[in-house]
Amino acid sequence: MRLKKLSDQRHTLAFRLTLWYATIFTVSSFLAFLIFYLTAASVVQGRTDEEITEEIAEFSHILRSEGIEALKKEVRNETEAEDTGEIFFRIFNSDGSAIIESDLSSWDPTEINETALNQLSRDGEPVFGTYHLPEKPYPVRIVYAKIGQTFVLQSGIVLDDETRIMAVFKKVFSATMIIVFFLATLIGWFMARRALSGVEEVTQTAWQISEGAFGQRVPVKNRGREIEQLAHMFNHMLDSIQKVIREMREMSDNIAHDLKSPITRIRGMAEITLTTANSLGEYEKMAANTIEESIYLLEMINTMLDISETEAGTDQPDLTRIDLAALVREVCELFEPLAERKELTLTVHAPMTLNIYGDLRKLQRLMGNLLDNAVKYTPVSGKISVSLSENETGGLILSVRDTGIGISETDLPQIFERFYRCDQSRSKTGSGLGLSLVRAIVKSHRGEIAVRSHAGHGSTVTITLPRLSTP
Repeated sequence: MRLKKLSDQRHTLAFRLTLWYATIFTVSSFLAFLIFYLTAASVVQGRTDEEITEEIAEFSHILRSEGIEALKKEVRNETEAEDTGEIFFRIFNSDGSAIIESDLSSWDPTEINETALNQLSRDGEPVFGTYHLPEKPYPVRIVYAKIGQTFVLQSGIVLDDETRIMAVFKKVFSATMIIVFFLATLIGWFMARRALSGVEEVTQTAWQISEGAFGQRVPVKNRGREIEQLAHMFNHMLDSIQKVIREMREMSDNIAHDLKSPITRIRGMAEITLTTANSLGEYEKMAANTIEESIYLLEMINTMLDISETEAGTDQPDLTRIDLAALVREVCELFEPLAERKELTLTVHAPMTLNIYGDLRKLQRLMGNLLDNAVKYTPVSGKISVSLSENETGGLILSVRDTGIGISETDLPQIFERFYRCDQSRSKTGSGLGLSLVRAIVKSHRGEIAVRSHAGHGSTVTITLPRLSTP
């Protein structure tokens, strides 16, 4: 079980972030220590070279001021003061024959480097080199330098103290790097877990929701702007999903209720006719009623499909150039007989021509639904006014005003919901889909719709459409 958990941890984002952090921090520390090590080695070597250069300057001064015998004496004094295995001096002339040399028994073989001599002859500056001699456990620093006009000094010193210092530094460096790696891993793990704690809460909330806890939300804490935005957006998404689910449930209930009524009527008429009918006319009446109810059901189902397709964008409007003023007048003429039957006054205020790019069939349904509602919910001797005009931005404003029963303030925000019907409208026939379809058509034409109404004082529906609407 522990091995499985460890294996699972290797695939987590926290583990990868920790590994990246530890690697980057360790590599950065390694580079910093490496630079420090190289700098320290360079400083130590520089100090050694300075000491040797001072010896060369001293020998040159003795040779110039006191002669060769004094120089021999000084070389003996230097070698006696030091361990002969730690330092040596050799002075030779231009033909390579040694005239002064210290005890070289522990330095065998120490040959003359022709390349160094050539460089010394060419540049005139002391030539330093670090060598690893078989008989010496530590590196040796050897220098070739001119003293006087004709002599060359070859001197070597074992870098034992310097090498031991750098070896201790390497050990400390190695131990420090191990400690740094583990500290970087712990700090990286802590930082990664802290940074991803908000993501874990989102994951945990999503898991709880998948188990049925739809009311759960991600707590918004001060863990950084990105995590807060993620939590806000996730909660907003959950609210939207919950709203959609609630609307779907309500719509399902409404569909079931609205489908149940005509189906129940069809069944009731069929049962009554089958049990009581005595003539062919009664069966014909039942068939006619059944067809009428079926037409109502089909219209309601088709309207629901039209709304869904229009809102989803799958049924894009077929845009053509339309004279909206002529369309409004034609639809009003179709409703004129219905208005006259209820003794309603239907007036139209529209210019002779007002063009728009739109879907002719959809705009006809839009206008028909608005007038159908106005005629249906306006009592006898009422008034209906339809106006079409152009606003200052070049858009079109379509307004349908009536003196009907109106809509209460509590019902007004919900009138565009599918199957929603106000209390005053339940006595009238209808499915509650008309205004939902109108809004869907307006939105598909990139327009806006607004309703102003007061119970008992009529309603005004105002639609604003862009003059030229393209997909």
